[in-house]
Amino acid sequence: MTVPRAALQPRAAIELHALVLHARSVASDDREAFARTVMRVAHDPRAILLRTCHRVELYYVEDETPGTRALTLPETPAGGLHLEGLDAARHLMTVAAGLDSVVVGEDQILHQLRECLVDRKLPGAAQCPVDVGSHEVEALELDPLIERLFQVALHLGRETRAWREGPPRSLGDMATERVADAVGPLIGKRVLVVGAGRMGRLAALSAARQGAHVLVANRSAERAADLAWEAGGEPVAFGPDVPLPAVDAVIPAIGARWELSPAARAALVEGPLPVVDLSSPPALAPEMREALGDRYTSIDDLARSPQDQLRPRLRNRLEKAIDAGEAQFAAWANARSSVPAIQALSEQAETRRAEELERLFRRLDLADHERELVEQMSQRLVAGLLHAPLTSLREDASGDLDRAARALFSL
Repeated sequence: MTVPRAALQPRAAIELHALVLHARSVASDDREAFARTVMRVAHDPRAILLRTCHRVELYYVEDETPGTRALTLPETPAGGLHLEGLDAARHLMTVAAGLDSVVVGEDQILHQLRECLVDRKLPGAAQCPVDVGSHEVEALELDPLIERLFQVALHLGRETRAWREGPPRSLGDMATERVADAVGPLIGKRVLVVGAGRMGRLAALSAARQGAHVLVANRSAERAADLAWEAGGEPVAFGPDVPLPAVDAVIPAIGARWELSPAARAALVEGPLPVVDLSSPPALAPEMREALGDRYTSIDDLARSPQDQLRPRLRNRLEKAIDAGEAQFAAWANARSSVPAIQALSEQAETRRAEELERLFRRLDLADHERELVEQMSQRLVAGLLHAPLTSLREDASGDLDRAARALFSL
């Protein structure tokens, strides 16, 4: 049975926030400018940055501890979203399940989520100084609320990928489909892929599967050769003085501007070649994009394409899994707020146990081993009496038991 969202709201607000910039509503250049601005904040233990070709998302928690400096956040560009509490948590889980992607259920976002979390947890992975209080310190361990959120989202993503219907698709497949729309079936066509990173590899292998002859250009000739061999194609030269090889389409997928020779620029502008740019920010300069007109497709254009359609039964199953992940995270966050009461009750019981033992030992002349036996018995007795109340407090979703425990035991 699906839990109503209203029932999932925590008894105390979860101080979780997400600034979400997606290619559907925020242009690539604006996303990248925002990402550069928040890089310093992204190394703070209270924040984590998810950055992909289609999205820049900053998740952070508000720490109101006295003496702790608030995070300095830039203004969110027009089209960006500010989500709070469980809305922020649910968004990340929707992303992890693949429902927020143009290619629904694609694997790349799950890899990016995992790398995002792993990079922050590796020793020395985040060494930018962070302002905390009145001094600078190195980046600290990731806030438990954010770490737990990403762990729940990753588990959800792995679970839902097992439900996928048909072979996995990627943005590389979307790029080659755009090319095929322009030039016809790719069998025997020559497709130039510029870049040998993750996105370039997806495009090259997709083109190869459709029968294209793949040419790979990359700053590193060795990486170009490796990808060309994997795609059954050939490496070609890369650089600002290199002419454009004879091809039927071009797919740039690099992390910087593609510097072209005058002859290559002329060949692109004057010829009929379609260009599908998988780079963010775009690999081609603005004047080149304008000159290409409708022969140019950007990564943002792909994001605004109609989303893949799922069968209603599968979509409903995914939504229920997201509901369950949200409920799990909310329950964990609620349990955290019971920790002070649990600690206070445990400390109160231990203090009384120790006082009564001391009073007993003053009245009885016991041998050391007898004292140990009485000590062990008292520990087991207190632990047994507290087991059920503490377990209930840990699972308290409403806050009623927390308030009752504080009143009953004067915590």
